[in-house]
Amino acid sequence: MSTEQKKANQTAKELFAGCVGGIVQVLTGQPFDTVKVRLQTQPDQYKNMVDCVKKTINNEGFRGFYKGALTPLIGIGACVSIQFSVLEATKRHFIKQNASRNQQNPSQLSYTQMFLSGSASGVANGILSGPIEHVRSRLQIQARSNTPGSYAGPIDFFKRVYSQHGIPGIYKGQLITFVREFGGYGIYFMTYEALMARQMRIQQTNKRSDVAGWMQCVFGACSGYALWTVMYPVDAIKSKIQTDSFVASERKYKGILDCVRKVFATDGVMGFYRGFVTTMLRAGPVNGFTFMAYEATMRMIE
Repeated sequence: MSTEQKKANQTAKELFAGCVGGIVQVLTGQPFDTVKVRLQTQPDQYKNMVDCVKKTINNEGFRGFYKGALTPLIGIGACVSIQFSVLEATKRHFIKQNASRNQQNPSQLSYTQMFLSGSASGVANGILSGPIEHVRSRLQIQARSNTPGSYAGPIDFFKRVYSQHGIPGIYKGQLITFVREFGGYGIYFMTYEALMARQMRIQQTNKRSDVAGWMQCVFGACSGYALWTVMYPVDAIKSKIQTDSFVASERKYKGILDCVRKVFATDGVMGFYRGFVTTMLRAGPVNGFTFMAYEATMRMIE
C-alpha cells in the first residue's frame, strides 16, 4: 500500500470513528441541550432547571427533550467526524514539523500545538455546526410544532428560512459560533490530549489503546468540563443571537456586543450562566462517552 493510500485509509477510519462518537454524543446529550437552550433563550418561562424539566414533561412528554434531534443526529455525526479527522491531520502536521527540527520526541506536542490542533478542528466543524445548532435551537424553543408560525421540522425550517432570508438566514450567528469553536475546541482537545499523553508516559507506552477505556472516559469528561467552564458565556450569547428575530427592526440585539451589554444590564453576570448547571451535568457523561466511543471504534478497525 502506497503512502497516499495509507493516509486516505487512516483518514477514513478517523471519519468513521468520529461519526460513531458523534451519534453517541447526540443520543446522550440532547435532553440536556434542550433544557440548556430553553433556559438560555426563554428565561421568563422557567424558574430553573428542575422547573424546565417538569414543564417540558407535562406539556410535551419525554419526546419534548428530543425536539430538533434528527438534524444533529445526522449532522453532529458529520461534525465530530470532521473534528477528529482535522485534529489528527493537524497533529500529524505538527509531528512532521517537530521531526524536521530534530526534536528528540516529535510526537510529543507542546500545549500550543495541542491547542491549535483543537482550534483547527473547531473552525472546520463550525461550518456545519453553525446551521445545525441554529435549526436545533429554533426547534427546541417551540412548545408545539403545530402552532401558527412554527416549523414542522428541520426540512421545513431550512426551506422557509432559505426562501425568506437566504444563506445568511441559515448561518445566523455564525461569527459567534466560530469564536466559540476556535477557543472551545482548542481547550477541549488540548485537555484530552495532554491527559492522554501524561497517562501514556506513566504507562511507558506509545499506544493509545493501552490506556484503559474508563480512563479515556474520565479524560473526555474533564475535557468537556474545561470547555464549558471557559466558553459557556459565549455559547449563551450564540443561542440568544441565533434565536433572535430574522427581521432587523424586530431584533432584541443589534449584534454580539449589544447582546453582551443588554444581558449584563438586565441580569448581570448570572445572565450569561443560565442553564450552566444543566450543561455541566451533561458535559461529563456526554464527552466521556464520545471519546471512549471514538477510541474504541479506532481500536476495532485498526
